[in-house]
Amino acid sequence: MTRILNLTKKGKDKVINETVKTLKNGGLVVFPSDTVYGLLVDATQEKAVEKLIEFKNRPPGKAVSVFVKDIEMMKQYSILTGKQNSLLKTILPGPFTVALQSKHKLVNKLESETGTLGLRIPDFALVNELVQLYGSPVTATSANLGGSNPHYSIDSFLHQLPKNKEVLIDLVVDAGKLARNKPSTVVDLTGDEIRTLREGEILFDKKDVFLSKSPEQTRKIGEFIIDKAVNRSSGKPITVILQGDLGAGKTEMTRGIAAYLGVEKIVSPTFVIYYEYGIRKKENRKYRQFIHADLYNVTDPQEFENLGLEDYLNKPSILIFEWGEKLGALYETFKMKSHVIFVEIRHKNETEREIEIKE
Repeated sequence: MTRILNLTKKGKDKVINETVKTLKNGGLVVFPSDTVYGLLVDATQEKAVEKLIEFKNRPPGKAVSVFVKDIEMMKQYSILTGKQNSLLKTILPGPFTVALQSKHKLVNKLESETGTLGLRIPDFALVNELVQLYGSPVTATSANLGGSNPHYSIDSFLHQLPKNKEVLIDLVVDAGKLARNKPSTVVDLTGDEIRTLREGEILFDKKDVFLSKSPEQTRKIGEFIIDKAVNRSSGKPITVILQGDLGAGKTEMTRGIAAYLGVEKIVSPTFVIYYEYGIRKKENRKYRQFIHADLYNVTDPQEFENLGLEDYLNKPSILIFEWGEKLGALYETFKMKSHVIFVEIRHKNETEREIEIKE
């Protein structure tokens, strides 16, 4: 019978400690991540990796990615240039797997036929705490048999699992149903150009420029942008200035930012200039107010005098400005008193958008 640990807030430390013990003993662990349930083994133990490959029915030469705790650990196991390092600081932690040239310090069966290694730093505290405590990389492949779909619940995983595969698993960590996020976007950074090997929730084609193929992806990029800003902030107000033509996707991006903050529904403020919402998401308690402003109908700079928008710079606030270039002279005040992020959304074609971030 496979050993199952149910993850509760009270039992988090026990779960991590039991997982560490199992990994050190060469065990195979089913573990939650920011995308899907994954399969973890110690990436430095050859027998453990062979056990994983046997479970997955993995063909020879097909790479298996690994979790690392930070970019410094990434440098220990892969060759990283200054240009690549700058890019990784923009996108990580996040839902990306990056392929870099390996230093061949891990089990070679994890590498591709060309000697590259896939590495992940997820935006997921449980995995990050585990790898931090463990001190070396663990595998980051999805918990499914080769050719089958990834799993978002342990019940689904076990229901489809043959007995001859179940006996290979040493520990299952059950965190309930995970959000139905796509597996990570896989990008090859070893050449002059970024190559996307697998599309996930968020795509990019160069530093600070992301690619959206749908309104859903635009919302996901909005969540990604504000998550990075909140996690790097000391509590200083955050101002996001959205620029782009009509229909580019500014409101969709605002919806993504609002969803991240726990604001379920926003109302267009085009004719009233702005609306204020309370931030409900517990993780963001250092910010209390979300201000969504649409400056499209502002034609006279004097209109700002009676709006009182600058008052929010004295409060723990997050402000989003559609058509933010119309702030005019007021921009200098926001630049001085808040962390300002510019987001330009450009039509690439009828369905795709380029989203460039400048800070």
